[in-house]
Amino acid sequence: MTPPYSYRDDPDVPAFDDSAPVAVLDASCAICSWGARMIHRLDKTGRVRICPMQTPLGAALMAHYGLEAEDPESWLFLVDGVAYADSDAIMKAGRCFGGWGRIAGGLRVLPRPVRDWLYRALARNRYRLFGRADLCALPDPDFQARLLR
Repeated sequence: MTPPYSYRDDPDVPAFDDSAPVAVLDASCAICSWGARMIHRLDKTGRVRICPMQTPLGAALMAHYGLEAEDPESWLFLVDGVAYADSDAIMKAGRCFGGWGRIAGGLRVLPRPVRDWLYRALARNRYRLFGRADLCALPDPDFQARLLR
């Protein structure tokens, strides 16, 4: 496990405002675009930032945590400098949002290896099952204000 805020010491990761949670998502994936819209809807505080992994910052964060930005099988959710991936990211995000977001905690009934296997199987087939979308093209100005580029 990497220590909190370890990316700050990585010269390949550009400096960014990490005072609030950051979701690093695949901007060309339809299900990830849906997830970003859900973050925007569920995060009533408006604090959570969304970073496409196709940006220099997103790609550097993915690489820092040993994930592939060009063909990701996961996403990152950074909270207080700690990175969560796979189903842990979904559950942590749900806890941060509260309300309906807490439903994601129901994933805990499955053992972590099963949860992560299911998550990665879905991620590997995401384009075939759900198609592609352009996360950054969503017109909502409030949503656009959340994007880290």
